[in-house]
Amino acid sequence: MKITRVEAFHVDWGGGRNRSAWVRLATDEGVWGLGEASPMVHGNASLEIIASALTPMLLGADPLETRVIQDRLFHQHLKVGPEGAYAGALAAIDIALWDLKGKALGQPVWKLLGGAWRRALPFYASIGGNGRRSVDEVCRVVEDWMRLGPAQVKIRFDADKTARDVDLAGDIAKARAVRRLVGDDFPLAFDSNNGYSVQGAIRVGRALEELGYVWFEEPVQHYHVESFAKVAAALDIAVSAGEQEYTLQGIKRLIEAGVDIVQPDIVKTGGFTGLGDMAALARAYGIDLVPHQTQPSIGHTANLHFVASLTHSHHPAEYNGPRDVQDVVFKTPVRPVDGKFVLSEAPGLGLEVDEAQLGKRMIPWSSSAAAS
Repeated sequence: MKITRVEAFHVDWGGGRNRSAWVRLATDEGVWGLGEASPMVHGNASLEIIASALTPMLLGADPLETRVIQDRLFHQHLKVGPEGAYAGALAAIDIALWDLKGKALGQPVWKLLGGAWRRALPFYASIGGNGRRSVDEVCRVVEDWMRLGPAQVKIRFDADKTARDVDLAGDIAKARAVRRLVGDDFPLAFDSNNGYSVQGAIRVGRALEELGYVWFEEPVQHYHVESFAKVAAALDIAVSAGEQEYTLQGIKRLIEAGVDIVQPDIVKTGGFTGLGDMAALARAYGIDLVPHQTQPSIGHTANLHFVASLTHSHHPAEYNGPRDVQDVVFKTPVRPVDGKFVLSEAPGLGLEVDEAQLGKRMIPWSSSAAAS
């Protein structure tokens, strides 16, 4: 079996929503796989890398050799920069290869990864936009999410990364209000999205400890590893980070700085292959890996397969949906039932595409199409 076609394309969701950056790999035996890159700036840079740099190396390759392909692609164009858009391109290819492999072998990806510790996966509600909301508005949004039955809630603040410590007292007030709303024992997490100085992070972190929050995510700028070390050393609450790290070495630096939970993302870190290496590293150091993942379709489903197979994993999977607008392109979208996502025995990722619906939204990659 050989790869015969590489399709890099956008899916336009309309109504001013972001485009998704997808890739489809097809073979001479009629089997194909679907993958997704990180959507930052619509994934334009990742799609260009796939179309111009990676496609020539993929054509004629054996799609079952996922690790060999990953390593060759990574090192062939290393000087592009191993992080960001390049890692996103590698992720899209790798996810598509695993989907293809599962279909070729008639097995779900979770089984190819070594089996599932659990196939009914609880989720945590990942609720963004709370920096600009009032306390009452934050509580109303959390109340709406609680109807879906999450096992945990994370409130995200989507901070302006050019400013720090904008409203420490207001952020703490929102954290207190959410705790009162859900009760003393319900698990909560807090994501500042890189919004604080070291001193501001320690102040907020101490309040979160008092309120019994489970983890404190990205309290400082992601590239200030030494600042993470200072915050983690000063606090008892678990400090987490990693959604903006793209390589095994980047995750290692965070672990060595004292971060308690690492959170790499499958659409940013080389797909199943890259994320699997990071999981092994986290296990070696004895810390938790809780993947970040906010894409509602391919990325989310791939992450569920990974979390299902993650050794002794006990944290819920991140969920940023529901996104009905994206579900329409699949005949078998993955949706929560009674607070859990249940993985099937369907081969690959288990996502059956509605080609007619996808065709209405699909824009083949070109630099001119990206600019429109």
